[in-house]
Amino acid sequence: MQYAYLTDTGKVRERNEDSVAIVKNKAGETLMLVADGMGGHKDGEVASSIAVSLISERFENIDSIGSKEDAITWLQTIVSEANVEIFNYVQDNPESEGMGTTLVLAVLTPSFLLFGNIGDSSGYVMKNGLLHKITVDHSLVNLLVSTGELTEEEAKDHPRKNVLMRALGANTEVEMDIFNVELTIDGIMLCSDGLTNMLDDEQIARVLNEDIDLEQRLAKLIFKCNNRGGNDNISVAYLIKEDN
Repeated sequence: MQYAYLTDTGKVRERNEDSVAIVKNKAGETLMLVADGMGGHKDGEVASSIAVSLISERFENIDSIGSKEDAITWLQTIVSEANVEIFNYVQDNPESEGMGTTLVLAVLTPSFLLFGNIGDSSGYVMKNGLLHKITVDHSLVNLLVSTGELTEEEAKDHPRKNVLMRALGANTEVEMDIFNVELTIDGIMLCSDGLTNMLDDEQIARVLNEDIDLEQRLAKLIFKCNNRGGNDNISVAYLIKEDN
């Protein structure tokens, strides 16, 4: 198993509000996380850092995440805890009102693979050289597409594309979607929308399938995004699953 992640400020933003981690627990099970902080000058990077740090540190310190049902319960509990931590930070620091973060994660064990997400950071699997999106964006435009009010093409450049329907830290409670995914895959990719707004799935897959070091593939993806304007922070985490 190989894995790596890379994050970049991009060409427009003054600072990087994304946070990324790939960690293992005592049983050798793997957790991947990408969080895209919101709020700009209102400490979006604090929100993403709280989420990723709290969840990854707790995961590293458990013996095992247990069965699939245990894992789902653990994820829901720890994400709720991270949400409250961010919400309370805002209550204690009123100047940070409006900050929050997206979150996408994946848990891989020998027995199961789970994805979870809140917001519009995305989770994919690679299978037979093709990327397949697992998560569903919690965004206004995605809601409008699902109800038929917008086409996929209209959604790509919609002026309210960045409006989220769910985010960590916005309220005292938050609901995370969880997806149970088959293990017969070749890879797992998590990313912030700084990647997917610049490159489509086919372009991303082409780079990930290149015969170069994994870190070089991720660096190439970020280079391509920045070459197209790099108008947001860009984060990508990728795991090659070598045993099916």
